[in-house]
Amino acid sequence: MTRKVILFIATSIDGYIADQDGGVGWLETATEMVEEDNSYEFFYQEVDTVILGRTTYDQVVNELSPGNYPYSDVTSYVLTSRETADVDSVHFTSQSVVDLVKKLKVEDGGNIWIVGGSTVVMPLVEENLIDEYQLSTMPVILGQGISLFQKMPESVSLRTGNIRLKNGIVATTYYKK
Repeated sequence: MTRKVILFIATSIDGYIADQDGGVGWLETATEMVEEDNSYEFFYQEVDTVILGRTTYDQVVNELSPGNYPYSDVTSYVLTSRETADVDSVHFTSQSVVDLVKKLKVEDGGNIWIVGGSTVVMPLVEENLIDEYQLSTMPVILGQGISLFQKMPESVSLRTGNIRLKNGIVATTYYKK
């Protein structure tokens, strides 16, 4: 059985994953957590590998969770052009995300979470290597920022799965056809 590659990410209504400065503070202010929501915990239980770009990694370790890397219990691959020594379960690589995902998909293991950003996501979309898209649409229109999806040479058709509304967030799952 091959591993699933999952994009699990939040966007604004207008499709941005960060504001124009790369910030994600709007994620916390966009909703009020009235109902308990443990969907992230359920999702993360099945993950044993995360893939993220260097900018996202730096944002996580320097701004969002300094001193407490939130993915320390799984294997991380950070895509970067900078020579960086691996730290514990965090592997820095200049390998293309497409080659890395193809290699990991045939290995034994759990789900592979594509954390972000768009430079990591887009080559996988274009090669149709993402098995599942779990998009949480936040009730905010940013007007500008960093888009999740960029221009592509061809469209990718998906199959709609579950749709859920909780705390004002619309969570939609799409599957590769």
